[in-house]
Amino acid sequence: MDEFEIIQRFFARDQHADGVSVGVGDDGAVLTPSAGKNLVAVVDTLIEGRHFLSSMSPADIGWRAVAVNLSDIAAMGAVPRWMTLAVTLGDPDEHWLESFAQGLYDAATASGVSLVGGDTTQGEPAVVTVQVLGEVEHDAELTRSGAQPGDGVFVSGNPGDAAAGLALLMADTAASGALVERFCRPQPRLQLGRELSPFATACIDVSDGLAGDLQKLITASGVGAEVVLESLPVSDALTDFAGDDAQEFALQGGDDYELCFSAPEGETDAVLAAAARCGTPVTRIGTVTAGNDLLFRRDGETVTVDTAGYTHFNPES
Repeated sequence: MDEFEIIQRFFARDQHADGVSVGVGDDGAVLTPSAGKNLVAVVDTLIEGRHFLSSMSPADIGWRAVAVNLSDIAAMGAVPRWMTLAVTLGDPDEHWLESFAQGLYDAATASGVSLVGGDTTQGEPAVVTVQVLGEVEHDAELTRSGAQPGDGVFVSGNPGDAAAGLALLMADTAASGALVERFCRPQPRLQLGRELSPFATACIDVSDGLAGDLQKLITASGVGAEVVLESLPVSDALTDFAGDDAQEFALQGGDDYELCFSAPEGETDAVLAAAARCGTPVTRIGTVTAGNDLLFRRDGETVTVDTAGYTHFNPES
């Protein structure tokens, strides 16, 4: 198969989505954003052996490639609309491509996203880059930079589960269960992001570890924070897997694609009501403070926690 056959067989689907004048198959996409909306653009690259295992199902790789971008859209409080795809592969395998495309489209369809263009090339290792374009009302976008002293610090879901799932897969490529599912099929919190946008003051998606991503949020906001470690929402599945190290997974594990955000003290009930409407658990884990220190407390005592998070050019990451 050449590049053009790959595009036509696996990626050229219905082009009649709203706002798409020209889609897959031309030199560029022609898109029409909704009136009165700002455009939000996000992009992520996944590299075989770095961001996904070669032993993973191609459908799961396709799902993840879309979901990691949708998580960034969620953190902005936006609505996803369109995406582009660039894929680098070795010798093209039609069964791999069919499965990959199915996972990709499953994630896109579930969130109302249309594939409108991209590129395919040959090379090693496999590399998948997805860009997603979304929309948000003028001045309604969430950013990392609005947290204020006194705000509560919240996180959705159960951070650490995905990292535990990856550890299971690395030990046994046939591993399965809830933790593995959390790594292979992350669920971006799109509805929650939109629900939070009227009252959250800052937001970030948890992709590089909760401690490290919260550090990014408070740095962008020019504030500090205190986290109560006993309040971390550690799942039973993670505790069963990691035992005494479960809290470490929750703080340092990446790939959760949950939302960490701040909201005024007086909006706590609104946060919990929004979470209930989404069917997504949300837990308060701390408080924004003046200054610029991120402190972690256990039984009232300050403990040291690494807040570097995952970094692409750190050989120890």
